Amino acid sequence: MAESESLAQDAQAWYRNGLQFECTGCGNCCSGPQTGFVWVDDQEIFAIANQVGLADDVDRFERQFVRNIGQRKSLAEYSDGDCIFLEPQTKRCSVYESRPRQCRTWPFWKENLVSPSRWGKLLSHARAAIEEDSTRSKKSKALVKGRHRQSLEFA
Repeated sequence: MAESESLAQDAQAWYRNGLQFECTGCGNCCSGPQTGFVWVDDQEIFAIANQVGLADDVDRFERQFVRNIGQRKSLAEYSDGDCIFLEPQTKRCSVYESRPRQCRTWPFWKENLVSPSRWGKLLSHARAAIEEDSTRSKKSKALVKGRHRQSLEFA
């Protein structure tokens, strides 16, 4: 499909008058239970490395926080599916200022905008996650105690 056709279709899309979404800061978009990919390019890797104090050793940063998936790169994650940069106690991104484009644009991804029902389902999951958050936080305290955050400390 030509780009002009795609733009014309977007102008007629069901969401042309805007979408309602308010981030609650719950961190559920950055956490398991399943693993996934947070694709990063060299510019994003450098920005995050700079924020954590490793701009002068990007190779070390990549060894510690990035995994190679074929020809692409993704941020590492814990075995429970949580992003390596998601602070378990606060459920906040520890590199928020330099987070990758993929994180900056969620939930406005093409697959979430295919239909009003898909968007509604996403919002329903977000609301359910908020309600479950207090229960999950209590259960995750034991997990948090077992995690070693030394990998984020560079003395």
